[in-house]
Amino acid sequence: MHNHSWQDPSYYINKIFIEESCLDLEYTREIIDRAGLPWSVVPERQKPNSLAEAYVENLSAGKKQLYLCNNRGVFFKPCPGTREYQCCDYQVLNTGTNCPIDCVYCILQAYLNTPWLTCYVNIAQMFTELTATLSANPQQFFRIGTGEFTDSLAIDRLTQLSGKLVPFIAGWDNAVLELKTKSGVVDNLESLEHRDKTVVAWSLNSPFIMKNQEMRSATLEERLNAAKKCAEWGYKLAFHFDPVIDHPGWQEGYTATIERLFEVVPAKAIVWISLGALRFLPSLKEIGIKRFPASRIYYNEFIQGLDGKARYFRPNRVALYQHLYRQLKQKAADTTCIYFCMESDEIWHEVMGYIPKERGGLPVMLDRAMRSS
Repeated sequence: MHNHSWQDPSYYINKIFIEESCLDLEYTREIIDRAGLPWSVVPERQKPNSLAEAYVENLSAGKKQLYLCNNRGVFFKPCPGTREYQCCDYQVLNTGTNCPIDCVYCILQAYLNTPWLTCYVNIAQMFTELTATLSANPQQFFRIGTGEFTDSLAIDRLTQLSGKLVPFIAGWDNAVLELKTKSGVVDNLESLEHRDKTVVAWSLNSPFIMKNQEMRSATLEERLNAAKKCAEWGYKLAFHFDPVIDHPGWQEGYTATIERLFEVVPAKAIVWISLGALRFLPSLKEIGIKRFPASRIYYNEFIQGLDGKARYFRPNRVALYQHLYRQLKQKAADTTCIYFCMESDEIWHEVMGYIPKERGGLPVMLDRAMRSS
C-alpha cells in the first residue's frame, strides 16, 4: 500500500530508539511489538544519534526515526496565542514532537531543534495531569488538541494513542478532544467509546499545495474519505484551511477543495472550520528555501505581524479570506463555526461583518458549535 499512497505516513519510519528508563514501560513494549522494526536503547537523557548536529540537513533522515522517551516537561498547557490576535483558548496536549509528513511551510522546522520523531511514552504522567486539571476546574470547558507539535494521527498505527485518549476524554463532561491530521489514519477510531467528545480534524489546502508542498501527506480524497468514515462512526469533524497560501490559481484551487469537501462529507457533522493565512517565523524562510529549493511560497511579499511572524499584507489576506469565506458560507451548516486562527478584530469585521466579542468571544462560539451540532 505504502509504495504509492501516503495515507499512512508511519510506514516511512524504519528505526526506533528507546530511552533506557522507558524500556520497561508497558506502553513502550506495545509500540515495539506492533512496529516490528529494529530498535536500540539510548542512555538516559542522551540523544539517539548525532543527526541534531546538522539539524536542517538531517531533518529528512530524522523523520524516518522514532524516539520513545520521557516527557520531562508538562504534557498539558494552554496554546501560545498572541494578545494582539483573537485566540481560541485551545489547550495543547503535548504527546510528542515532529511528524513523518513533510510540509514546506511547517513551522516545526524552525521551532524544534531535533530531527527525529519523538513519542512520549510516560503516558501515566499525562493522564495524571489531565485528571488533576479537569477535576480541579469542573466549571471550565477545555478544548484540548494534540496537533500542535506533531500530527495527531500520523503514527497512530504504531502508538495507538487514540485508543487510550478518546475513551479517557469520553469520561469527562468539561472537555473535548481535537485530533488534527493530514493523514488518512482513522481505523483505530472505529470501535472506540467517544461519547461525542472527540472531534476529528483535517488540514485542507488547494490541490496544488497538497500535492507540491505537503510531502507524504494523504491526498484530498484520502483525507475526505477518512473524514466520511469518522462521521459514520458518530464523530464530529473539523477542517482547517491553514495555511491559506497565495499561489497562481489559488481561487480555483480552494474552490475545488471546498466543493469536494461538501460533496463527500455531511455538512452537519462539521463543528468548526478555521481559516489562517500563511505566517511564519522569519527563521523559517531560510530553512524552507534550503530544504525545498523548488518551492515558491516564501517569495511573496510579506510584512512583519504583531506577533513577529511574517504575514501577507492585509489587503492580500482579506482577498484570500473573503473568497474562502464566501464559498464556505454557501455550503456549511448553520451550526458550523467558521473562524479565524490568530487574526485581528479588523480582519474579522472586514470579512465576516462582526467581531467575536459581539458573540460572546471565540471560545464561547466554538463551545456553542460543539453543543449544537
